[in-house]
Amino acid sequence: MTSGAVPYLTSAKAIVECMKLEGVSHVFCVPGESYLPVMDAIYDEPAISLIAARHEGGAAFMAEGYAKASGKPGVVMATRGVGGSNLSIGVHTACQDSTPLVVFLGQVHSGFRGREGFQEVDLDNFFGPISKWAVEIKDAARVPELVQRAFRIAKTGRPGPVVISLPEDLLEKKARMEYGKPIVRPSPSPGPAELAAIDQLLRTANRPLLIAGGGVKSADGEQALIHFAEKFDIPVMAAFRRHDVFPNHHPLYVGHLGLGMDKSLLESVRKADTILAVGTRLSEVTTQDYSIISNNQKLIHIDIDADTLGKVYPPDVGVVADAKEALEKLAGLERSKSWYGWFIERRQAYVDSLQADKHTVNHAIVSILQEQLPPETVITNDAGNFAGWLHVFYQFKQKKTYIGPTSGAMGYGLPSALGAKLAEPGRPVVSLSGDGGFMMTMQELETAVRYKIPVVSIVFNNRMYGTIRMHQELHYPNRKIGTDLGDVPFADIAEKIGAVGFSVKTPEAFKQVLIKALKSNGPVVIEVETDPDQISVFHSIHKISGRA
Repeated sequence: MTSGAVPYLTSAKAIVECMKLEGVSHVFCVPGESYLPVMDAIYDEPAISLIAARHEGGAAFMAEGYAKASGKPGVVMATRGVGGSNLSIGVHTACQDSTPLVVFLGQVHSGFRGREGFQEVDLDNFFGPISKWAVEIKDAARVPELVQRAFRIAKTGRPGPVVISLPEDLLEKKARMEYGKPIVRPSPSPGPAELAAIDQLLRTANRPLLIAGGGVKSADGEQALIHFAEKFDIPVMAAFRRHDVFPNHHPLYVGHLGLGMDKSLLESVRKADTILAVGTRLSEVTTQDYSIISNNQKLIHIDIDADTLGKVYPPDVGVVADAKEALEKLAGLERSKSWYGWFIERRQAYVDSLQADKHTVNHAIVSILQEQLPPETVITNDAGNFAGWLHVFYQFKQKKTYIGPTSGAMGYGLPSALGAKLAEPGRPVVSLSGDGGFMMTMQELETAVRYKIPVVSIVFNNRMYGTIRMHQELHYPNRKIGTDLGDVPFADIAEKIGAVGFSVKTPEAFKQVLIKALKSNGPVVIEVETDPDQISVFHSIHKISGRA
């Protein structure tokens, strides 16, 4: 069906028509009676697959991971206040990660509103602070207008989540539906005056550094970034959990601005006299608690969102532009000087950082992943200190191969991997989780079995909430409370659910089962027993306690 007038469809069918116009192929949900008409309309639409999850939080993470992998908005549905509350973690993640997400929530009957009806929550106000836009549709004839506006808001500017509340009685109402055209994402470019100002700062720079963020990925600007960096010999750092924005084996790549960094890499930012930040909001983690950029440095900040410019640091030159467009225009400038010695120095610091911690099981596991995984493999990770080994040592060599929550949400790894695999069925997808985070959404393993989604889930098991234990030992040494966890037979549970499960204690055993797992046609869980004392890449509990 094309845009235009279609006489008298139900609101539910109109919503599905809007999804079709926007190219939606997968919708994630936990079923609810309040929006059954929408599910029924999807039943009649062969172009859209409905993926029913075991928990709304898992469904939201699937949709968010799907959006990151596909570049299209993820779509998730849930029922009323209870389902909406459960999926709110995915909305918050999409907000902090700048991920396009469209959320449809069933709402109580319009005639029951304001009476504290069954599962009633004022959904648009509930989600307002963590979404780009939240709206309740009250008029059937406005369904196409508001749903298409929601997709436009989710995709344009700084992408993010939108939430649509659907009163139960609205969905069966019919109206003459008027559809607009599918959304085309605007791509603004820097103007001549802005390019001239940037050119002037680069001409006077002696130690320039480019920090690249998720906006480069959203704009599909990775190749433009490579071209610009190579023309000017500018070293590039990746913003927090945006590792794949620039090939890590490239001689101009000088590290990832994340948690628990090697301090020598931070010197790349501190020593820089001119910082070119492209598509990054210069977050708390990227800037190490807002500590490594100073007023003595020149800042060129380019972002699609005007509100991002100056929100943390006032730029010397601030440009509202699409990252790809900006980088292509910047590549047209004339190079005025060489920074060869500078980028060689900072690249060597990065290469030297890869030599640390060669003796832990976690390092060996990441080395095996580097050796065995095809370069196009998509890796997702949960929140937790286990991810430090991935972030520090794994080399992402191709674009669109990493998906992780900048929000730091636990439970993210497995469900986001399912979404990514549905978006990229031809690529291997591997998730990394700690035992604490994996247990939060492990039920989605059954979803993977039911829909035959072949992902490999690696669980680093140290039987504790490791990140919190580390902070506990740092601030309250030898007073552990609440961070120990019990034994969970992850591999056995996987087998009982219908997946394949392995439990290993050595790198050699891990390598053997990983090779088998990558050939599997179904989901696989590999549980890796790790040393609870080795609490992070650079810390052990006994050293922290001894120092304290």
